[in-house]
Amino acid sequence: MASGWDMMAPISLVENDNEQLSVNQEAIETLEKISQPVVVVAIVGLYRTGKSYLMNRLAGQKHGFPLGSTVQSKTKGIWMWCVPHPFKSDHTLVLLDTEGLGDVEKSSPSYVTELTKLIKAKSSPSPDGEEDCTEFVTFFPDFIWAVRDFTLELKLNGHPITEDQYLENALKLTKGKNMKVQTSNLCKECIREFFPTRKCFVFDRPTNDKELLADIENVSEYQLNPKFQEQIKKFCSYIFTNAKTKTLREGVLVTGNWLVKLVVIYVDTINNGAVPCLENAVTSLAHLENSAAVQKAADHYSEKMTQQLSLPTDTFQELLEVHAACEKEAIAIFMERSFKDENQEFQKNLVEIIKNKKEDFVLQNEEASVKYCQVKLDEISKTLMESISAGIFSVPGGYELYRKAKERFEQDYHQVPRKGVKANEVLQSFLQSQAALEKSILQADKALTDGEKTVAEERARNEIAEKERELLKQKLQEQQQEMEAQKKSFQENIAQLTEKLEKEKENLLREMNMMLEHKMKVQETLLNEGFREKSELMSAEINQLKNMIDDTKEKDTPWVTKALDKFGDELTSILSSPAKLLGQIVKGIGSLFKK
Repeated sequence: MASGWDMMAPISLVENDNEQLSVNQEAIETLEKISQPVVVVAIVGLYRTGKSYLMNRLAGQKHGFPLGSTVQSKTKGIWMWCVPHPFKSDHTLVLLDTEGLGDVEKSSPSYVTELTKLIKAKSSPSPDGEEDCTEFVTFFPDFIWAVRDFTLELKLNGHPITEDQYLENALKLTKGKNMKVQTSNLCKECIREFFPTRKCFVFDRPTNDKELLADIENVSEYQLNPKFQEQIKKFCSYIFTNAKTKTLREGVLVTGNWLVKLVVIYVDTINNGAVPCLENAVTSLAHLENSAAVQKAADHYSEKMTQQLSLPTDTFQELLEVHAACEKEAIAIFMERSFKDENQEFQKNLVEIIKNKKEDFVLQNEEASVKYCQVKLDEISKTLMESISAGIFSVPGGYELYRKAKERFEQDYHQVPRKGVKANEVLQSFLQSQAALEKSILQADKALTDGEKTVAEERARNEIAEKERELLKQKLQEQQQEMEAQKKSFQENIAQLTEKLEKEKENLLREMNMMLEHKMKVQETLLNEGFREKSELMSAEINQLKNMIDDTKEKDTPWVTKALDKFGDELTSILSSPAKLLGQIVKGIGSLFKK
């Protein structure tokens, strides 16, 4: 592997020291290097029941996770092995081998019936204060039950059944009110409610030779029960084919470097004595990743602008068009990487950053134009300035000679390509600096009458005024172009946000439909098993969920519309130029009419 995270053997992920948890630094560094989406497979169960053997086989190895053949559990905490996914080349398979439940060295085993006390789906409790178990359906993994040393016949009432049917039959509720039945039913109900996707695999005994069994990781394939080998291959193939990419509730694929952040968040929460909450963990992760998404998008904008802009640009519009294209790409990058951006706070931050960066490019463009124009003006005006110094125009008829020389200078300057947005302003500044000199040449020209001099002065003033009007028109045009660019930026941000919100809406609908389908299936199962009262209690939940789905399906979903309206108002405030811009435009238009 050229991945930079080659793992030849498992390493500790979460260490358990007298119920004080910590995340192994080596594991953190390994996962941080994995930018691919991950498929996480974890195994739990009683200690000394062959969990590590199955995980080694999933890794394609016989050795790796330690196998324990004594009453002492070999696995403490959680061990991790990251390997290339055998069926998905762009994914990484993360195998997690957990500390055995019911370990004689541990005093407080956890069971599936305690799940709602050990993890929460939402940060805010439901009105009745109870955790809605159905929420777990949206993020819990598929449930695979591996039954070892299976010696029974797969038959029910004399008829052959599949492994999955065997599992479902085992999960059927039993009627009765004694404590033993109630406890058994509670465990079964939890499994059925938490895990809508369930699968079962049964395994024959690997070998009847106790000595070989005690050293199974070193036993050759031919020494194992052929049926057991076939069952192992079937099990691994199912995992590789069906185990899903780890995904957050927003439909975001989890990478290795995201997974480790979640692990750290959960461990810190547990160590602080709190109950891990999926919603809070995702919010914390979103804050970290959205900040990174803003930075990546902003860096992309700067990089692309630098690559595509040749300063100075010929026109202001040319710069704005490059800006619009680069901004569009930057927003798309942010949208792709960001998630759970509450109130679009991070997107607003990106808008502000890009706006400031654009203004910097505008300033650089103007400075480049001024510098280039000044160099060219100095070159082109050299002949004119030398003629003035030599007194060529200090003779009768000298004013006409000066006028022709100045016209040639202006023509030569206008022919210089790509002078940029400050070309006219630099020229106007130069001509204004020459106004007093031109007037002195005019007054010293003895070939002109006083009347002719008066006409010439008026003409010179009109020419200067006309150039000022042209310069003002250019500024007004650029201000209008800037306002149009702000409008386009607004539209692009809204368009991409709308698309993202619609996708989130689709994900939400998919989750709710899955919850509805699962609730209805559980209700039907309860009814078929004779638990009518429990079945009827679910009707209100099902109807409420149906109403939520109908509301979400509406074209103008309230939460989407509200989010867009609020963001639109704030975006207008961010993008709008200061109030003085409007004042400059009004003042400029007034000046045009006055002149």
